[in-house]
Amino acid sequence: MKRLGMTLAGLVGLALISGCAPTAPVATDSPSADVMVSPVPVPMPTPTSTPTPTPTGPVAPLTGLRVFEPEIGPALCIKIENAPQARPQLGLNSADIVYEEVVEGGITRFMAVYQSTIPPTVEPVRSIRPMDPNIALPFRCALVFSGGQSQFVSAAAATGIQLMTMDRGDPGFSRDPDKTRVAPHNVIGDMSVFISKVNPAKNNGTDPTPSPWGFAESADQSTAGANGTATATMTVTMSGGEVPHWTWDATSGKWLRFDALNPAMTRTGADDSTATQIAASNVVAISVRIAGTKYVDPAGSPVPETVVNNSSGTGVLASDGKTVPIKWSKDGAKDPIVLTDENDNPVTLTPGNTWVELVPTYGSITTV
Repeated sequence: MKRLGMTLAGLVGLALISGCAPTAPVATDSPSADVMVSPVPVPMPTPTSTPTPTPTGPVAPLTGLRVFEPEIGPALCIKIENAPQARPQLGLNSADIVYEEVVEGGITRFMAVYQSTIPPTVEPVRSIRPMDPNIALPFRCALVFSGGQSQFVSAAAATGIQLMTMDRGDPGFSRDPDKTRVAPHNVIGDMSVFISKVNPAKNNGTDPTPSPWGFAESADQSTAGANGTATATMTVTMSGGEVPHWTWDATSGKWLRFDALNPAMTRTGADDSTATQIAASNVVAISVRIAGTKYVDPAGSPVPETVVNNSSGTGVLASDGKTVPIKWSKDGAKDPIVLTDENDNPVTLTPGNTWVELVPTYGSITTV
């Protein structure tokens, strides 16, 4: 018995030195034999995966996807800058739909439509242009912008659309304190404030936001997915300075945006380390007429206007790694842009977010 006690003590000491708890001794038939200790295997817990939550709310009209919330709120149409000084923008991947339009000086600007997913903030909010109400009105949204020439603001107000603008002192706007982002490329929009200020008496009252197009049950059942041509890249020439292209990424099932050869990025937070590449389930590129106006910007560059009302044309729809030729048309200011195939049948898109490229007729749409 004494020998057994000594052996246990030694074992305990050895366990303490090695950082492990002692293992219970195994009894033997011979009292004079040293006790041999065999490690007892400890079963590892079976890993369990966290199930992905299933949205149980209504289907969002602008994405065709079901949401988590019990109801879907109003839409916000927000002007977002796309000059190099503005990149990477904040919150673009949260938008249901983004329109890219040509403005003065050979650059483009975005109108981002938010409804199913509302990020805390967006940046940089910029000024209004003459075509903006015609794009925004079909969504029955508030039009949010930093400012603009008085004639453009007055023309927008005359349409009856609700305006939220920094220049007028409306709430929800601030300047980014990050010194690397300088005015006018640093206007932050507080989305919760904007949502709280939406006036239900405007934009057709409490009528729900209409869907501008149909959505298929799945990507492979969409018009392009079912009938399109396999496409790796779609390039659009917007102007001499802006030639974005979209590359199909089969892993994510998304089209990824590039500005020239560089991935186009968007932030989810204040710091650039939160940036991820801009991605879309659908890219709609339509050929539109650009009209001149009698107005110029502060640098003296003529302000163009994208003509969409009472107009029609052709384009390309990209979904599910494929592209298909389409037609488009738009009647009055409050009517949506209607998309059809070449036989005038309505097209369906892949459920998810959509980018619409308003490509000038002097530009080009190239697929490879």
